[in-house]
Amino acid sequence: MNKFLSIASLAALAIATPVIAQEADKPEFPSPNAIVEAAPASDWEKIDPSDLLIMDLAPDTEGNPRRVVIQLMPPPFSQGWIRNIRKLAETHWWDGTSINRVQDNYVVQWGDASEKKALPEGLETVPESGYETEATTGKQGDIILWHPKNQLTDSYSDWTWFESGWPLAQEIGDDTRTLSRWPVHCYGAVGVGRNYSPDTGSGAELYTVIGHAPRHLDRNIAVVGRIIEGMEYLSSLPRGKGQLGFYEDASKRVPITSIRLGDALAEDPAPAFEYLDTRSEVFAKYADARANRRDPFFIKPAGGADICNIPVPVRRVKAE
Repeated sequence: MNKFLSIASLAALAIATPVIAQEADKPEFPSPNAIVEAAPASDWEKIDPSDLLIMDLAPDTEGNPRRVVIQLMPPPFSQGWIRNIRKLAETHWWDGTSINRVQDNYVVQWGDASEKKALPEGLETVPESGYETEATTGKQGDIILWHPKNQLTDSYSDWTWFESGWPLAQEIGDDTRTLSRWPVHCYGAVGVGRNYSPDTGSGAELYTVIGHAPRHLDRNIAVVGRIIEGMEYLSSLPRGKGQLGFYEDASKRVPITSIRLGDALAEDPAPAFEYLDTRSEVFAKYADARANRRDPFFIKPAGGADICNIPVPVRRVKAE
């Protein structure tokens, strides 16, 4: 049975115990983190090393290494750009480039500041239609979030949902047009920088969201992945003083020493990660707990949550 449940429905299930009994027993509701920590091993899905993009920055001022790990999106989303990104990593194109833009409450952006470095041959030109894919009815166990304060919509889509560990948005539409779905710009999402339409970017210029989710970018720029480790090395960088947060002083740019695919690292063992299965009952409880905080610090459950306020848990594990 598909978990086409609203956050409100999940909350109702979680607090089905009569009020009188609750007052007598004083139940303790676990926090979202506690729910995740108790998840059985069977509820975690391995991330293929080939779907990891490992970015090593120059050491900080104290000589400490800085590594950022990106998980690339699975098919069918943004695959033209992701094929380009794989080629760019395989040819070591990003080595010697830099982080060039840090705009407060918005994005960190990296690539070739000179815009003169030759790109590898054979990169695809992806059409704007690649920002969306044809909608589906969902997979077994997918959780769709009906937003209780506006029963069928959030501000940017007809519904939001999780599929294969990723937050997505979708249209309901009508019988006269093909429905579409797309990945969303949450905190830590990685997207492809571009110029004015019809340019869609090659994937050589990338950014990540470091502020409030800029959902207005959905379907306007390609989302290709998310930061799963090392976000602190990006979100804490000094803000650029130039227009849109670009560094006017070239010495402020953070050098990138290398970007490699996870299965191409010259390390043994290579980094290994898992994400919490978004079809699991544990994830349903976690999603409810994120939307309706009832652990001791909180006074009033919110009764709902934006899709970006339910980040999919990812953890580092010991490589096999």
